[in-house]
Amino acid sequence: MKAAILDQAGKPLVIGEVDIAAPGPHEVLIRTAACGLCHSDLHFIDGAYPHAMPAIPGHEAAGVVISVGSEVRTVLPGDHVVTCLSAFCGHCEFCVTGRMALCLGGDTRRQKFGGARLTRGADKEVVNQMLNLSAFAEKMLVHEHACVSIDKDMPMDRAALLGCAVTTGAGAIFNACKLVPGETVAIIGCGGVGLAAINAARIAGAGQVIAVDPVPEKRELAKVLGATHVVDAMADDAAKQIIAISSGGVHHAIEAVGRQASADLAVAVLRRGGTATILGMMPLDCKVGLGAMDLLGGKKLQGAIMGMNHFPVDLPRLVDFYLRGLLDLDTLIAERITLDQINEGFDKMRAGTSARSVIIFDT
Repeated sequence: MKAAILDQAGKPLVIGEVDIAAPGPHEVLIRTAACGLCHSDLHFIDGAYPHAMPAIPGHEAAGVVISVGSEVRTVLPGDHVVTCLSAFCGHCEFCVTGRMALCLGGDTRRQKFGGARLTRGADKEVVNQMLNLSAFAEKMLVHEHACVSIDKDMPMDRAALLGCAVTTGAGAIFNACKLVPGETVAIIGCGGVGLAAINAARIAGAGQVIAVDPVPEKRELAKVLGATHVVDAMADDAAKQIIAISSGGVHHAIEAVGRQASADLAVAVLRRGGTATILGMMPLDCKVGLGAMDLLGGKKLQGAIMGMNHFPVDLPRLVDFYLRGLLDLDTLIAERITLDQINEGFDKMRAGTSARSVIIFDT
């Protein structure tokens, strides 16, 4: 199969041929239909986060099940599925206490005796699977708990966005923040994740949705998706503007960029008792904190990996929201590209002026 391979961090992805194994007992072989380009991939491609090389990135995908292993009970050949990087084992402490997104997923990785999932060349060089998925490829081989069946009426390019950006952004609103109708929320960063959080905040009935981003085009997109107010993140008085708009600070501030300054801004705009939720992949040496007066004011700070999702339940609901016209995924897609155009797509992401690029595979 054809795949985009990361041979060395800081270098462009290389399009090449890769061999994929047959599914083991709990594995699912999927023909990839669409895959979004996510900033999380860029962290690994540019070397900000380490990973074994060579590897195939990509984790925001949808496709059709080709075949399943002998023990698979959750999907069938022909099912349309969305994949999710927060694969869950189902029996660890985190899973049985309802925090599936925190599962370390040891059981979901292929055992050594089963051989590598991905190899290349005559010498069968191992190609590392990134985030348990490796979706920048014509096929994916994943654990059954890394995918979920969806309604076949759902368009695949929009379904792919549910695999990361929307699950993370909407999940932050619905699961991590548990936003109450009428509460105010500031979303800092209007990329795919931030825009999804804005859309979800509108669905949840937020009183005010304040979108904060330095790029005018993204602030305009935020208005389309439900922002009631927009603020230029680079304004010297950005925090004061947000506090003034929300009459003393917001109930929830969601950081969806992965930068120190945006995390600090999220903390700075909270009202007494408010919560800052960090979604972005921060540089590994970053630290975010609350001051003494913040603590005395009952303010809270939390992380929310993948929106603290329960994806076998959440994703079909998000599909239903889209099909009912509540969730706007069409606005999130800036362009549809081929696998061969992937490096150009990431160059556009580095420029930071548009929303999601989605790879469409021949199906």
